[in-house]
Order: sequence, then C-alpha cells, then structure tokens
Amino acid sequence: MKLPLCLLLLCALHAALPGRSQSTAAIDSIEKLLPLQTDTVLCGSLNELTWLYRNANRQKAFEYGRMAIAQGNKSKYPKGVAQAWNDLGILYMDNQQLDSSILAYKAAQVLRETLKDTKGLAAVHLKMGIVHQKAGRFADALQQGIKALELYESINDEFGIASAANNVGIANQNVGNVDGAMRYHKRALALREKINDRNGLAASYLAVGNIYNLLKKMDSAIAFYNQSAALAEAVGNYETLATASHNVASNYDERARFSEGIDPIETAFSIREQLGDTKGMVSSLNVWGSLLRGLKRYPEAEQKLLAGLKLADTLESCLPEKIRVYLTLTGLYEAMGDYKKANTMARLEMTLRDSLFTQDMNVRFAEVETKYRTLENEQKIQEQQFAITKRNYWLGGGAIGVLLLGLLAYNSYQRFKLKKDKQLQAEVMRQQDLATKAVINAEEKERERIAGELHDGVGQLMSAARMNLGAFESQLERLDEKDKVRFGKIIDLVDESCKEVRAVSHQMMPNALLKRGLANAIRDFLEKLDTGVLKVDLYTEGLNERIDPNIEGVLYRVVQEAVNNVIKHSSASRLDLALVKEQTEISITIEDNGKGFDSSDATKFEGIGLKNIGSRIAFLRGTVEWSSKPNQGTLVSIHVPLAPTTR
Repeated sequence: MKLPLCLLLLCALHAALPGRSQSTAAIDSIEKLLPLQTDTVLCGSLNELTWLYRNANRQKAFEYGRMAIAQGNKSKYPKGVAQAWNDLGILYMDNQQLDSSILAYKAAQVLRETLKDTKGLAAVHLKMGIVHQKAGRFADALQQGIKALELYESINDEFGIASAANNVGIANQNVGNVDGAMRYHKRALALREKINDRNGLAASYLAVGNIYNLLKKMDSAIAFYNQSAALAEAVGNYETLATASHNVASNYDERARFSEGIDPIETAFSIREQLGDTKGMVSSLNVWGSLLRGLKRYPEAEQKLLAGLKLADTLESCLPEKIRVYLTLTGLYEAMGDYKKANTMARLEMTLRDSLFTQDMNVRFAEVETKYRTLENEQKIQEQQFAITKRNYWLGGGAIGVLLLGLLAYNSYQRFKLKKDKQLQAEVMRQQDLATKAVINAEEKERERIAGELHDGVGQLMSAARMNLGAFESQLERLDEKDKVRFGKIIDLVDESCKEVRAVSHQMMPNALLKRGLANAIRDFLEKLDTGVLKVDLYTEGLNERIDPNIEGVLYRVVQEAVNNVIKHSSASRLDLALVKEQTEISITIEDNGKGFDSSDATKFEGIGLKNIGSRIAFLRGTVEWSSKPNQGTLVSIHVPLAPTTR
C-alpha cells in the first residue's frame, strides 16, 4: 500500500466519520424537534441522537443516552430503555471502559429477556463477547459468542449466525483451539458470501488470515489480509482496514521482509490515530519500531518505540502492549550494542509483567468476593420474601389470634434470621479466607518459579558466558589497547548483568524471608540501600516467633513497595520503619520526611504502587491509612489481624 493511497484513505475516513455533513444535518433536524415531542417518540429521538453523536461528540452522546433511559422509564417504554443501554454499552466500549460496557449490556440483557426479544438478546450477547475479547477474557468471550449463536440459530437469522460464528472462531483461536476456530470462520465466510454481506466478509477474510498466520502459512495469510483490506476499503470499514494493514506489516516483520512492511504499518497507525484507538496505535508503533530495527534505522526505531511507551502511559489497560514495546526496545538496544539500556528495558518489562500478574490476581479475588456477596444478598431477599408471605397468611385470622401468632412468628423469625445470618457470615468468611490464601499462594509460587528460573536458568547461562569470555582473555595479548579496552567493557557488562539477575532473583524470593523470618528479611533489604541518600531506622517488637508464611510474604512485599515508593518519589533523607506484633494483630508504620502529597486527593492513589499496597493488605482483611500533606512528609499506618484469620 503506497503512501498517496494512505493519504486518500485518511481523507475519505475524515469525511465519513459521523459529525460531518449529513450527520450534522440529521442532528440539527432532530434536536429542533425535541421540544415538540413526548413519551416514546421523544425516547426514540434521544436514542437516535446518542448514536449520531457517537463519534462527533462522545460526551453529548453519553448525555443523550442517559436522557433516553430516563425518558423511557418515565414513559414505561422498556424497548427504548433497552436500546439506550445497548448504545451506552457501545459508547463505553469505544471509550475503552470495558467493565462499564459489560454493566450496560447486562442492563439491556435483562430488558430484552423481559420483552422476549430474541434477536435483540442475541445481539447483546454478541457485543458482550466482543467486550470480553477486548479485555482478554477469552473464555467469557467464547461463552457469550456461543449463546449468541444459539439464539440466532433459533430464529434462523443468517446475518446474525455469520457474525456470531466469526466471533466464536476468534474466541476459539485465543483459547488455543485453532482447528475449531477455522471451522467457525469458514462457516461465517460461506454464509456471508451467500447473503453478500461485504462488510462481514472483510472481517471473515481477516479472521481466516489470522489462522493461517498462526499455522505459519504466511503467504496464505497475506492473501487473505489483502482481500480483507481491499473489501474493507471499498465498504468504508476503516477499523478492519487498519487491522488488516497492521497484520500484513506484522507478517512481513516476522519473515524479515522489513521494507515491505513499512507502508502497511504507516497506513494502520494513521487510521487508528484518526479513530482514537490508543491500544491499536501502541501496537502499530511497536511493529513499526521492529520493522525499522530490522532495516537498521535505529534512531527512527527508538523514536517510534518511545512514542509507543508514552502513549501507553495514557491508558491503564495498555499494560500488555507496553510489555511488548519493552521487549522490542530490549532487542533494539542489543542490536545497537547498548547493553546497559537493553538490561534496563528487560528489567522494566519483568517488573511490569509482575505487576500485571498481581492485578490479574486482584481481579480474580474481587470476582470471588462479589460471588459471595451476591449469595448473601440472595439469602436476605429470600428471608424477606418468607417474612412477607408468613405475615400475609395470618392477616385473615382474628385480631387477638393474629397478634399472638404474629408475635410468636416474629420472635421465631428473628431467631431463625440471626442463626442464618451467623451461618452465612461464617461461610462467607471461610470462603474469603480460602480465596485469599489461594491467591497469595499462587502469587508467591509464581514469584518463586520466576526467581528460580532467573537464578538457575538465566543466571547459570550468564555465568557460563562469563567463564567462556574469561577463557579467551589470556589469548588476547596480541590485540591492540583499543580492542583490549572494548573486551574489558564487554566483561564488565556481563558481570553487571550477572549481578542484576542475582539481585532481581533475590528480591523476588529473598532467602532471609524463607529461613529467618520477616524482621530479618526486611533488615537485609534495608541494609542494601544507599545510606548516603536515605537514612533508615528500623524498630521491631514481638517478631521473635515466626508467623503465617503467607502473611510474612505479603507484608514483606508491602514494605518493599512502600520503601521503593519513598526512594522514587518522596526525595526524603530519613525513613522510620516500625514493625510491632501483638497478640491479635501486627502493625507497621512507615514515616518519611519527604515532599509528601495531598492524601485527601483520591487521584493520587491511582498509581500501580499504592494500588498494590492496598490490594495486598485487603487480601489479609487489614487496613491501610495514609497521612500526608505537601512538604510535610508521609505516614503510612498498616494493621493486619492475626486471629482468627491465621491458623
């Protein structure tokens, strides 16, 4: 794809986006009629404006969507309310607020089920599958796609069947079932050819190309990608065009045909930039940087990759894309001979991957907690319904009998309710404890596995490389001084890398924590800090006996995270750290004399570091309190119960 064609496509895209010419005229005409409309007609107009404003002005689209819900409820028009929730789900998805999108679709789902609207319900399940796909929840995406497919098949909707089959194919591909994915994609392809769904065909060609790419049938993949791009361009489906162009470039990059990938990736990035697709832009910049690296255009490659990192920082859900950029930067700096920067990028990638793992554990624990809260609420609703039924039953009796029996029933109900509440609370607490331990154990085992692989795998390879280089040293006496200096720098870099691998390995699973307990592990960690920059005073009490290893591991990570935050962000010169174990709890206070921050500002707690501290302590059902003001230092107070939580 040549550059002039790319520019023409972008001009066409700019003109085709809603909010231009015909869309503006439609918006103006509908808005003029709003004051004259009422009831269901007004709800329909508000829904239409929500859709027309989708790309023209997303904030106004949200406003009209919420107005449509309010008007639909007022007019007792569930069909209009369902449509409004459906449109809000799409808007949230466009805005990359994926959890909010799912909630909106679930609200639409309830109404579609009430209305017995099979086609509308199938569309809701189809869209929820797409959102789960974007969020990386592939099993959920597969489940929603199959449900949508079953509903479309029940009403013989060929257009819907093709769309659902395509999505089920993508979900199968992402869970590793390549053969199943190809069967569904070919079914979708045949149906779309039958009904001449050109827009859908572009998506199916793209999906089949992805399967061939996975199977390493690269020429077949390129052929389908090109078919998808040509058809998407013809029907104005710019999102599919961008994806097909991106995949063509990635295919060429994988086959080291770097120059052939430059034009397609430039097209993909430019379209995604026009569409406001942040995650797509980061992915395209990563492939662009990789292609330029292959062409040995190192400064340009570095510029694209650093721009990708900067863009990824603007969106929290870009962590997987950011990890891939760090990996590409590692390879770039190795190719440039800058091993120190390569080592830094590798460590950043490892740290971010560990953070992503922790976030995933947090989400899983939250899902477990939500499940049991739902169970508790359902139990309360059943008890309330039981009380209402019993009360209505006795209203037909005599006044004195009703009063006496009512009092007796009320007394019995209260005792029954108290007993059930205690049983339910005990069960919820037990399940939460089990879920907590499972999450913590999984996280610590993963750290132990990574630390072991670093120490026994990468560390041994680095040591072997150092020995081999050392063996050559005595044979290089005939080299001139310049080459000897260069060889010495290589030796130094390998030594430094060995130290870094050992340091990261020991940080992830410190021997002192395993052998000598929490206090000694923290003391060893603090002794490695530069006392010329930060003076640390440590006070411990009551930690002579070991506590639950899971609690020790979590508290060590929390202290490590908190101290690292002080070093990175506070500009403090002194840090006071106290750990006190009492009979029923362990408390930790961390106080520095740094620049502090406004602890009443909730946005200050959106960083990964502070979130990790809060979520880890929440696992132990403990509390974290922050007290800080600008230029007045920071005090962190942590309290974790030891009984009856520990066993």
